[in-house]
Amino acid sequence: MPRNMLVSLGGNAILKYTEEGTAQEQFENVETTSRHIVELIEEGYHVAITHGNGPQVGDILLVYELARKTLPPMPLDVCGAQSQGMIGYMLQLSLKNMLKAAGMARPVVTLLTQTLVHQDDPEFKMPTKPVGPFYTAMEASKLHEKRGWTVVNDSGRGYRRVVPSPLPVGFVEEKSIKTLFLEGTIVIASGGGGIPVIINEEGMLQGVEAVIDKDHAAAYLASLIEAEILLILTDVEKAALNYGKPGQRDIDHITVSEAEHYLQEGHFPPGNMGPKVESALTFLEKGGEKVIITSLEHAVDALKGNAGTTITKA
Repeated sequence: MPRNMLVSLGGNAILKYTEEGTAQEQFENVETTSRHIVELIEEGYHVAITHGNGPQVGDILLVYELARKTLPPMPLDVCGAQSQGMIGYMLQLSLKNMLKAAGMARPVVTLLTQTLVHQDDPEFKMPTKPVGPFYTAMEASKLHEKRGWTVVNDSGRGYRRVVPSPLPVGFVEEKSIKTLFLEGTIVIASGGGGIPVIINEEGMLQGVEAVIDKDHAAAYLASLIEAEILLILTDVEKAALNYGKPGQRDIDHITVSEAEHYLQEGHFPPGNMGPKVESALTFLEKGGEKVIITSLEHAVDALKGNAGTTITKA
């Protein structure tokens, strides 16, 4: 009986920092990623997949910004949907080809996923997530006046728009995701954290301009499909204490209580390892067996206990 697992792909699985972002580059990266995912399936795991979309949605926003005199810009929720479709297509095509090459016939489906958030989430009053291109101070002032954007100085590098990053509370497509997965389909869902939607005063779904943290959405998705393992693939082999500082120490295994302690001490900063550890804790609290944080290349070894960082309840 295959063990259920959610594979959460980091951005480098699709586009590396040093690359331009051409379709060819992204397809080549996704083919390599798909090859590793097929290895996991060959090891006896039934997988679902989620992924980041930061570089891709950033490019989409930039395109609209550059073409604003010719094309009407799309809101952030629509841009997120565009990135989900693009990345999902690349993963579907590559996975089907790699599965065929390995002699396995498995259905692969991308579900355009709407992620429910509370309209009274504090993030809507104090947005924190930078998105899109950099602007000058004058451009930032005009964007605030004309579009009502919140634009802040991003670490002295220039001004960027910041948007809310509310916590996910559910998926509109939950029943479809679970049904397909339990029937043996490899489901690609909640890409980039999902398309943020609220239920408005009339009880209707309504898209909102926000960005949902993909790690928090991954924890919810893993619990939804009753995964035993949440495999978080990032650009480092292991999580570490004092990362990038003297005395850095890689972590092989920690318990929930140890992870909470290190999180409070600031070893896992926001915007980096912090959300991954937080999502691990959420998944384990909801009944998950273990979380593994590692790189794509070390995924199989990590599942065998020979690489990566493993987090368990005790």
